[in-house]
Amino acid sequence: MANFDGFDYDVIIVGSGAGGGMSAHILTEAGIRVLMLEAGRDYDPVEETPMFNENHEAPLRGEGTSDKDFGFYDATVDGGWSVPGEPYTVAEGEDFLWWRSRMLGGRTNHFGRYVPRFNDRDFKPFSHDGLGVDWPLDYDEVKPWYDKCEKLVGVSGNNPGIYDVPDSGEGVLQPHAKPRVYELLVQEACDKLGLPIVPMRRAILTRAIGEREACYNATHCGRGCSIGAAFQTTTSVIPWAKDTGNLKVVTDAMVKEVHLNANGMASGVTFINRKNMENIRVNADVVILAASACETARLMLNSKSDKFPNGIANSSGQVGRNLMDSTGADISGHIPALKGRPKYNEDGLAGNHLYIPWWDYEGQDNGSVKFKRGYHLEIGGGFGEPGMGISGDVDGYGKTAKQTVRDNYGSNIGFALRGEMVVSDNCYCEIDPDVKDKWGIPVLKFHWKWSDEELNQTAHGLEWGEKLIKAMGGVVTSPKRTPEQAILAGGQIIHEVGTTRMGDDPGTSVTNKWGQTWDVENLYVMDGGVFASNPHKNCTITILTLAMKNSTKLAEKMNRAAS
Repeated sequence: MANFDGFDYDVIIVGSGAGGGMSAHILTEAGIRVLMLEAGRDYDPVEETPMFNENHEAPLRGEGTSDKDFGFYDATVDGGWSVPGEPYTVAEGEDFLWWRSRMLGGRTNHFGRYVPRFNDRDFKPFSHDGLGVDWPLDYDEVKPWYDKCEKLVGVSGNNPGIYDVPDSGEGVLQPHAKPRVYELLVQEACDKLGLPIVPMRRAILTRAIGEREACYNATHCGRGCSIGAAFQTTTSVIPWAKDTGNLKVVTDAMVKEVHLNANGMASGVTFINRKNMENIRVNADVVILAASACETARLMLNSKSDKFPNGIANSSGQVGRNLMDSTGADISGHIPALKGRPKYNEDGLAGNHLYIPWWDYEGQDNGSVKFKRGYHLEIGGGFGEPGMGISGDVDGYGKTAKQTVRDNYGSNIGFALRGEMVVSDNCYCEIDPDVKDKWGIPVLKFHWKWSDEELNQTAHGLEWGEKLIKAMGGVVTSPKRTPEQAILAGGQIIHEVGTTRMGDDPGTSVTNKWGQTWDVENLYVMDGGVFASNPHKNCTITILTLAMKNSTKLAEKMNRAAS
């Protein structure tokens, strides 16, 4: 047992987001002492969340800027795609964006809370289409852990009996939110076109759990949630872990290296105190990396030694490789049927109540669909709080212009494609040999290129988005674009995974199915880096579930060794 600042601990966890927070909860409940290191600042969601501030009270009516990508009120305060003093580089002629949250709780403070689980095909993609690799586990192995995790997190939704939306166990899900008017119109269009549309699984409480209150539909989840209705580690697993007395959290701790001892075991890490630039070394019996896929890869690649000249636990050469993000593209339209309807609070659970899951596995299998991995369509619309662009399409002035704005308010609708990319040798990160951040730590250099698989998928999604808008009697208002023009940059969806992927073969993977690195048996990865593929479904619930499963096994192993 090691000691830091008067606290005895057995395990170091680097990162406090989904994987780190859940791991801390499971381990501390099992009586294991944990030191958690977070690179960003401390954050109190109860005191700091501007839940009821209105757009007109903020600069630029709360619109996004280069310093605050998702708007003035977004929960991420010190992070974004651009972090002062913390650059990254991108290969010439290529495009990639890397989001860093830099705060306690990481991305869980502002993510969309969409939590669809993967299905059996998602875990075995190679077996179905011959592309990429299979995971070293299957859906049946993960299924009971999904149930446990969804129950703990508090997931609202239903079991629609659709293959792309696997059922949860009886009594696991909370009631789903009722569809809004514009979603009912989309539902009618889906019925016409033969598409499925179902309630979105959301990590948002519709019924209270303990001290976490049910959502009262009054503010956007991206601001953070001071009442704990929208899941984030800062209002759940981290406070619970602290309550055991077995967790110490150190913020502003920029970890720069994982150390090895003479026996080839991880012995601890060195971090930089961001406030005074002091280098501090801490030791532990077990080191867990959960800093997010790319940050964990960076830390491992920078942790070089005689045994691992290319980075710790990287004998396979796969650390930093197999980088994946979700595909993204958007199409919008104007729906005359929604014009001039009575105004009312249509906030609901911020984001989708209904969405369109992937529906054409048969077409992929018989070749009529020209790409192998699916996507889903998320729906945007309704009476959101007006921003800067509400009157952008109105000519003239005076009463007529004002009435036009009122009539058009809430009459536009958008579909966001979020799809799966196929793992590619063209997409990876490595250490830039020439650039360091303000802490003196070498930075990542990204390489990225979409393949025809993703471009064909994007074309398909835009085509169906247009069909849906027209089926609602609407007109497409977004410009006509090629797939190359429409697809968003790598990293822009903030679902990057795969850089330390799991597998059955130490020669082609970094960890086994438990997140344990093949090369260093007491070094674990418990973030999205372990993903062997990146299904079109948002990744957070699977990160949480795997962290729960793998930390439970680790806790059992450590307690057996101690007894």
